[in-house]
Amino acid sequence: MVSGQMQFQSQCQMDSNDLHRISAVTLNQPMPRISEEDVHASRHHISVFLAAHTAYELLPESGKVVALDVDLPVKQAFHILSEQGIPMAPLWDFCKGKFVGVLSALDFILILRELGNHGSNLTEEELETHTVSAWKEGKAYMNGQIDGHGRPRRLIHVGPHCNLKDVALKILQNGVALVPIIHSSSEDGSFPQLLHLASLSGILKCICRYFKHCSGSLPILQLPIYSIPLGTWVPRIGESSSRPFVMLRHTASLSYALKMLVQAQVSSIPIVDDNDSLLDIYCRSDITALAKGRAYTHNLDEMTVYQALQLGQDSNTPYETRSQRCQMCLRTDTLLKVMEQLANPGVRRLVIVEAGSNRVEGIVSLTDIFRFLLG
Repeated sequence: MVSGQMQFQSQCQMDSNDLHRISAVTLNQPMPRISEEDVHASRHHISVFLAAHTAYELLPESGKVVALDVDLPVKQAFHILSEQGIPMAPLWDFCKGKFVGVLSALDFILILRELGNHGSNLTEEELETHTVSAWKEGKAYMNGQIDGHGRPRRLIHVGPHCNLKDVALKILQNGVALVPIIHSSSEDGSFPQLLHLASLSGILKCICRYFKHCSGSLPILQLPIYSIPLGTWVPRIGESSSRPFVMLRHTASLSYALKMLVQAQVSSIPIVDDNDSLLDIYCRSDITALAKGRAYTHNLDEMTVYQALQLGQDSNTPYETRSQRCQMCLRTDTLLKVMEQLANPGVRRLVIVEAGSNRVEGIVSLTDIFRFLLG
């Protein structure tokens, strides 16, 4: 029987070449410098590129999009996301004839915590009577997401002709991971067609593809990430951090992990051993694994993070999906290399680790990259 710790470590292996790259650049060397003019010039080139390209270019040659009926029971919607292997889906209202929102993994986390706070175990009956629309309306009132007329705020979406800079800014400003690309041939917006879900990953892939062979016009791409105000880092002794950095042991309870995801307003938490070396990572989207065997009906205080992650790591999980869980980088990696890793489908963040020990030093996300690039 392979121990749980060894199973975690097998998911987080780094390329052997990466383990030796740090020898070429020591932390005692001077910090690489770049002028403000070069930073502004690089940002200008990226801004011009994004403004000249549209969301239409993000559409794949083939693929599928999944939308959910807003009147579905929460339980059924939960299982659909799990079966489809997706963390979120747009919501369709047949009565209104339009898309009205998005159901995400965070919704399920909040639902589980809400029911748990009321001191009751989650039952099949409770989920059957709780529709997606009822949950979204209740959530809107709780969070004050109501306009001046007492109606929920409109769905955040873009059209296929919206430029990529505006798409990226809409994602950043609204704190969402994806925005639906919706097209309607009618002036009043009737008969909308859901074309795709735009993400920062797709936009970053366009940037990398365009500038990879002309990186001279973007000097910032060759800088190591530790020299750039980028990401969230573990505070050193005596230092304070303006942003929370949460790490958990694999024996932590799932209920505590969910609490931290919500309170710290982060999308993932590194799982580490007693030496703070990376074992795995727990993300918001991992909540859908609880649909297997109706694990959400269990007491989440008694389920560990390790047990919750094991639900999503069965033999039927594609290797590509499993290998994307623990994407890592070194503090000495260039911005271009980090961007290329984050441009891969399904990768939303990289855990920055110390070479050799895999001790966690920080996290850099897609959001961090775009906040820096767009200034």
